[in-house]
Amino acid sequence: MTAAPPPGATRAELPRDPADVSTGELIGKLTEQISTLVRSEARLAQAEVTQKAKRLGVGAGLFGGAGLMAFFGLAVLISAAVLGLAAVLPAWLAALVVAVVLFTIAGVLALIGRKDVAQASPPVPTQAIAGVQADIATVKQVLSR
Repeated sequence: MTAAPPPGATRAELPRDPADVSTGELIGKLTEQISTLVRSEARLAQAEVTQKAKRLGVGAGLFGGAGLMAFFGLAVLISAAVLGLAAVLPAWLAALVVAVVLFTIAGVLALIGRKDVAQASPPVPTQAIAGVQADIATVKQVLSR
């Protein structure tokens, strides 16, 4: 004899013994759970990519500001180098020497930057991918029994 639920309580369906559940019900539950799992993993991937994109945007903005200030400082130093060389060389030759040095530095930096960009990995939702792979492995393991 089962006891009546306390007043105000709702009746919840009691879990049934898995041996008493039909195959159709099990497949229905599996389909529902897989659908829920896929939606959850998609939301996780979206949230992860959004978070990484925000961090990338803020970092790029700060890096851009720092680059602009460094550019102005470098322009002043370059002017000082041209003026310093102009004391011993004609002004046009001093400017030409400084320009050649700057183009050489720019070429070296471009080669190093190209190598770094080629090695960089794109921002992908690594946690979500790992979660989906673990879920697939678990489903395969359960289905192989």
